[in-house]
Amino acid sequence: MKVLVFGAGGQLGWELQRTCPPQVTPVFCDVPKVDFFSADSIVQCITATRPDCIINAAAYTAVDKAEQEPAAADRINHAAVREIAELCRRNSIFLTHISTDFVFSGRHFTPYKPEDTPDPETVYGKSKLAGEQAIVQTLDAFLIIRTAWLYSSHGSNFVKTMLRLMQEKPEIKVIDEQIGTPTWAYGLARAVWTALDKNIHGVFHWTDAGVASWYDFAVAIQEEGIRANLLENTIPVMPVASSQYPAPAKRPMYSVLDKSSFWHRLEKTPVHWRIQLRRMVKELPSCHPK
Repeated sequence: MKVLVFGAGGQLGWELQRTCPPQVTPVFCDVPKVDFFSADSIVQCITATRPDCIINAAAYTAVDKAEQEPAAADRINHAAVREIAELCRRNSIFLTHISTDFVFSGRHFTPYKPEDTPDPETVYGKSKLAGEQAIVQTLDAFLIIRTAWLYSSHGSNFVKTMLRLMQEKPEIKVIDEQIGTPTWAYGLARAVWTALDKNIHGVFHWTDAGVASWYDFAVAIQEEGIRANLLENTIPVMPVASSQYPAPAKRPMYSVLDKSSFWHRLEKTPVHWRIQLRRMVKELPSCHPK
């Protein structure tokens, strides 16, 4: 199976590279090889590659910036996805697309199931939902995977930012009102490859198991940083309300995703986010957060 991966330079793209199974012939693509602002560039990349499957891990993910750049977010998260889906339809290519918890408002306070009605409240969330809808309207068979709170030893993310701040600051404050589930991109990458191998179609959710606030996540990061000798000293981590850190884009207050249907289809045992965090932090001495 020949697989074209868009967004190869991101956290998930990097994890897809190192978890790629031997039976797959991968083509990893990112800027400047493909420009999602150009329909011609997308056509040329797919035509030249002639893949059996496309994994679209590319996205406009600057949640706050999207509020000021709605056209850019829509172009990458919606229009480009629509063009990819149309090319997949014409050329009998299977499309796997990565989406987000931001397609939900976070007002329901029970884990969101894949079949729940999306109700995004941000430009980013609306653009990602539009991309999902373009796929559903264009293709008979596809795989959409929504995820949340992604991190990796590669790239910039909350874990590495917290470790850096814990080295530099005498105290940090972290929001404790927003609830979700941290997700190691390595586990998501393995889930993607397994889903392709099992020929799974439809809309599903993937995060690690368990629930946390950003404050809980930060406290755990410090504990694991001390355990892994990445941090020398423990500093106070103070819980605060989101009102103390106003942002252009409103975050979902509760974005826990129900993963049970995907876990069942993949035949995978859920792994708690604390265990996955510990495993990822062990990789960081070779790519220190400094």
